[in-house]
Amino acid sequence: MRTTDLQYELPPERIAQQPVPRRDASRLLVLDRRTGRRHHESFRRMPALLPAGSLLVMNDTGVLPARLRMRRRTGGRVEGLFLREAASGSWEIMLTGSGRLKVGEELAIDGSMRTVRLRERLAAGTWRAEPVPGGDAFGILTECGRTPLPPYIKRDEGPETGRPRPGRPEQGSPPSGLMPEGDQEARDAAWYQTIYARQPGAVAAPTAGLHFTPAVFDDLRRAGMGWVFVTLHVGVGTFAPIRCDELSDHEMHAEWYDCPAPAASAINIARSQGRPIVAVGTTSVRVLETCADETGHVTAGNGWTRLFIYPPYRFRIVDAMLTNFHLPASTLLAMVFAFAGRETILAAYEDAVRNDYRFYSYGDAMLIV
Repeated sequence: MRTTDLQYELPPERIAQQPVPRRDASRLLVLDRRTGRRHHESFRRMPALLPAGSLLVMNDTGVLPARLRMRRRTGGRVEGLFLREAASGSWEIMLTGSGRLKVGEELAIDGSMRTVRLRERLAAGTWRAEPVPGGDAFGILTECGRTPLPPYIKRDEGPETGRPRPGRPEQGSPPSGLMPEGDQEARDAAWYQTIYARQPGAVAAPTAGLHFTPAVFDDLRRAGMGWVFVTLHVGVGTFAPIRCDELSDHEMHAEWYDCPAPAASAINIARSQGRPIVAVGTTSVRVLETCADETGHVTAGNGWTRLFIYPPYRFRIVDAMLTNFHLPASTLLAMVFAFAGRETILAAYEDAVRNDYRFYSYGDAMLIV
């Protein structure tokens, strides 16, 4: 398959800039990948639309406040995106801004007394750097960082607002699913996070999970459905377009995953009972297909995955997929092409455009069965 096969036309007004007022009020396009038949639903009805006995596999990663505003000593503005922390305490960070940055230069982080010292230029605007003074990356980002919204969501970049900082995702009583009050930054910090986020480490949300509310989980439970959590820390590469002509030449970005033993056991038991495995989001698909062998048996483990799923990939374990609508020329679109077929997905996307569905991270969802 060529990268040009991943293109489709999307009117700009279909790119969602804000979430709906309630998470589960988003729309849901239901697609039968074998027949190509489609119908339109509300996400709130999703539990009634799943195959009986389904086991949902969900990604519990938490989005870090990974975006940093910084200044050079000359006063030039620099935008930073924290990517990951090394065992040494150094950071990998993506920088864009004024002029040519230099090794040894220190950038002052807005809203704090901290700086970031540049240690090594890596590639494509990425640097090895160290925070000054040092400390836990999550603590520093919680103090200084902002929500790393994808570039197609536009926000007015005004002055600091004194907003509450996003805290560490914790297991416990989930929010109601209603749009929070407060300024735009505070609302994005709350909304661009699933209600079940527990493991901070992502720089982008697993967006299929943004639609879930406590009421949806209650309906799943009443319908006899189960769910388990895996982790995949979504990286910045999820938004990177494929730039080579042939998909087979694309080098997939690495993302850290964890499939705990209880989750692997529950998945294997469900399969032995003939229960369908429903992946919530492309990120959950990557974990499942990374950990499954040729027979569909899942082995617990963690590490880095570079699995790139594109046609004609043979899925080992995923029976159904819940996902949002994806960018052209993206690895995510290649995955759903592999799952349901290029023509079937493009026809569904055209149907979604005709019916005014909202696309991308804050947009509506699609259930592929």
